[in-house]
Amino acid sequence: MIRLGLRLAVGGGREALTRLAVIAVAVAIGVALLLVAVAGTNAVHAQNERYAWLQTGFATPEIAGGAPAAGPVDPLWWSLRRDGFDGEEIGRIDVAATGPRSPVPPGIRALPGPGEFYASPALTELLDATPDGQLDDRYGGTQVGMIGPEALPAPEILIVVVGREVDELADQTDAKEVTSISTVSPSECGGDCGSTFGINTDGISLLLAVVGTALLFPVLIFIGSAARLSATRREQRFAAMRLVGATPRQVSLLSTVESSVAAVVGMVAGFGVFFALRSPLAAVPFTGARFYVSDLSLRPIDVVLVAVGVPVAAAVAARLALQRVQISPLGASRRTTPRPPRAWRVIPLAAGVAELGWFASVGRPATTSSQILAYLPGILLIMIGLVVAGPWLTMVGARLMAGRARRPAVLIAGRRLSDSPQAGFRAISGLVLALFIGSASIGTIATVVAAANPAGADADLLVQQFFLEPLPATSVPDGLVDRLGRIDGVVGVAVVHMERAPTASDVTWPPPVVSCADLAKTPSLGRCPDGAETVTIDARFTGAVIEGAPSNTDTVWPASDVPIDRLDGLPVHQIIVVNDGSTAAIELARTVLETTVPDRFGPETVSELNSHISRDLRQYQQLANVVILASLVIAGCSLAVSVAGGLTDRRRPFSLLRLTGVPVAMLRRVVAFETVVPLLITAAVAAGSGFVAAHLFVRAQMDRNLQPPGVAYYAVVLAGLVVSLVVIASTLPLLERMTGPESVRNE
Repeated sequence: MIRLGLRLAVGGGREALTRLAVIAVAVAIGVALLLVAVAGTNAVHAQNERYAWLQTGFATPEIAGGAPAAGPVDPLWWSLRRDGFDGEEIGRIDVAATGPRSPVPPGIRALPGPGEFYASPALTELLDATPDGQLDDRYGGTQVGMIGPEALPAPEILIVVVGREVDELADQTDAKEVTSISTVSPSECGGDCGSTFGINTDGISLLLAVVGTALLFPVLIFIGSAARLSATRREQRFAAMRLVGATPRQVSLLSTVESSVAAVVGMVAGFGVFFALRSPLAAVPFTGARFYVSDLSLRPIDVVLVAVGVPVAAAVAARLALQRVQISPLGASRRTTPRPPRAWRVIPLAAGVAELGWFASVGRPATTSSQILAYLPGILLIMIGLVVAGPWLTMVGARLMAGRARRPAVLIAGRRLSDSPQAGFRAISGLVLALFIGSASIGTIATVVAAANPAGADADLLVQQFFLEPLPATSVPDGLVDRLGRIDGVVGVAVVHMERAPTASDVTWPPPVVSCADLAKTPSLGRCPDGAETVTIDARFTGAVIEGAPSNTDTVWPASDVPIDRLDGLPVHQIIVVNDGSTAAIELARTVLETTVPDRFGPETVSELNSHISRDLRQYQQLANVVILASLVIAGCSLAVSVAGGLTDRRRPFSLLRLTGVPVAMLRRVVAFETVVPLLITAAVAAGSGFVAAHLFVRAQMDRNLQPPGVAYYAVVLAGLVVSLVVIASTLPLLERMTGPESVRNE
């Protein structure tokens, strides 16, 4: 039977070869997508491993690992700081060796001495292209080499290792004395690692798994549609075999062999597609930085699981697609109009919307765990409801189309689609969840990003915040404000103090206080009441992912009891530089602050502070766009295969219509309406449901209205629909060739 199945698969004429090719293409797409998700996860872990040395000084010795030293080790003073330039993050590591046996970080041949530094290739190019004073003065010395790729998480990452004097670095608050270089990645050392650099590999891996699943579901629908290509003819052939004595097991084996041949060919092609696309995929910044091509690798177990699992899954999908033959030898001829779907199918969808709507009206639960339990059932109900209600919605749309039809093609398409809405919806059902998840994600992300990045002139404010401990007033040089004020493009400087020096018993820091003279230079921070000389403020420049950053422009702060003449003697909490937004003004001021009052968290603009929140969200938004675009294209391919299969199954009825005088153009319009209507209805309902769910979520969680997605979302959806329609249109020329007079002959 296996040999017969192979002959039927490859020797059954043009129709069999076409079906074989279509299934192989579908499987190849699925395999390529699956390999991308698996290799992407491996690349994330490989990239994160190269962040390990940057965790030196944060992870405890028990966690940090590292090879044991061969002999005595001289301690190394180490300080990791976050620097920046024109919106790009720079990792700065200051080191000071206490002896010749101090540990050396990877990527450099020896520790830099005082007045020397190593820079990554990307930072070297930036230093060469930047005017003097804006960047090079921060590192105060001579570049003695470049950091090698073994220490760089990504090709374009900006990292510098600066040599310092021991006494100078030891006096720095955030400097630590270490005896080994960390070998543990940020995702493996829990709360003992620095939060400045590194990737949450669990989150990224989960995201890639969700993306892969969201894309794989439409691909499986595509494979099932391809397996049903020429289903009527094949069912009749298998039924005839049953009538002459073939057992159900033998028929199942023949069907499985046919599908397995195509699956194996598609699996091999999928591996080829993946390796061909590896270089372009490495340039996609899934984690905010590009991968090295070698990072996108596959483990032997990955290859084995995909090579074995995908053909098996494709064979199962094909076998399920032909389950009607398994009923009896006459099963292929038992075709009656199925019962129309009922309106109760919309109940799960309505219940999910109502559940989210209830929380939107009463507010969010108090804890994170209760919020998950509150929102997740509603979202799952909507997802289930979309799949369950899909055939009913397709039927309603088809009946409306038929009821308002003024042309025969519209009437025929509407009547046939309303008679079998399940078949019309089945081909694009994989699109529903992908488009819903993508639209809901993009809607939520757009709102959160808008909340975290409120529009306004304060985006270019340069803020130096002293997070670890307040800066003693004596540490602020007398001429710092004047130096900043003399920079072209700097409008003014506001120094925010603390009401008093903090003590060990303080649970929170004392309230910040600023002079009204300084506050007048920074109106985005708020205003003083009439007659006040100092005020107590609570200026915030960033917001949490769910809370959003409030605007203080219209806030009138309460007057402080701190006299103006005592303000300069209090500890400093923030230094805020108002500027004209030019790169030169921002970077010159940043250089002055970093070299005068260095801190682990260097000065950043408000937009840079908020970008730490919105950067990952924007990456997720890009992935959601990819899911939507790919899902629409795959849905179009599924519809195209369904069209081709439907034409094959209806070759005789269409041929008879042509013999009665119906023009080919009308038949093409019939087929087009039958395929386009389910696609557009499903796309509109899925996207609309996604935005409704996103709106109810942000109302409940953030008390905000949904922000409309950017132009990119609409461009992606439109491009996907256009490509899908083009793919569908490409199958219509088959109609004239398949419905000639010879098709009505009785065999």
